[in-house]
Amino acid sequence: MSEAYILDAVRTPRAKRKGSLSLTHPIDVATAPLKALVERNKFDPALIDDVIYGCVSQRDEQDNVIAREAVLAAGLPIEVPGYTVNRFCGSGLTTVNAAAHACMSGQEDLIVAGGVEHMTRVPMAIEFKMEGSLLNERYPELVNQGISAEMIADKYHFSRKDLDEFSVESQRRAAKAWEEKRFSKSIIPVMAKNPEGARVPFIKDEHFRPGTTLEGLASLKPPFKVDG
Repeated sequence: MSEAYILDAVRTPRAKRKGSLSLTHPIDVATAPLKALVERNKFDPALIDDVIYGCVSQRDEQDNVIAREAVLAAGLPIEVPGYTVNRFCGSGLTTVNAAAHACMSGQEDLIVAGGVEHMTRVPMAIEFKMEGSLLNERYPELVNQGISAEMIADKYHFSRKDLDEFSVESQRRAAKAWEEKRFSKSIIPVMAKNPEGARVPFIKDEHFRPGTTLEGLASLKPPFKVDG
């Protein structure tokens, strides 16, 4: 059996809800990594055997097999195929595994695997109505992810203080990594539409909060349990 290798990895910056990418179509976001991979590695895109994208909310602006739409929007040869995977939070990782399986089995040689999710323009929660579903009938004890997280914290004895300290340190490390340009090789810009309709480069994650403090987190009301 052949080995599978990851030759390069890029991503767009992550935007906040209603942030810098809120006026930019999901296909434009999905297209940017495809273009960047071809440009920076200088290979013939006709060599790509497949493009696999993970996407949970496959409707509205993210329907019609967004992986294939990204191929066409990126100007890749029309012969390059694409398909989309939905395994909820594991969708992107599943595409990487599927690409590896195809290469290791000898079916294909060069695959682009990734994902896209634009939760401002295609809100996710609308998909998950449990009322009347067969899943809810069979497993009535199911709970949401927030309560699941509370159960994990209880099981492994994570206190509120433990998790607040972890969060503050995570935010500090994210800010430090940006200051040290740790992401300079992996992040590629997206030409985002601004309120005036112009296209401007969006180049930096905007979801992390370097000013986060223990005192600030302690003042937040737990959303899922009174003493959570």
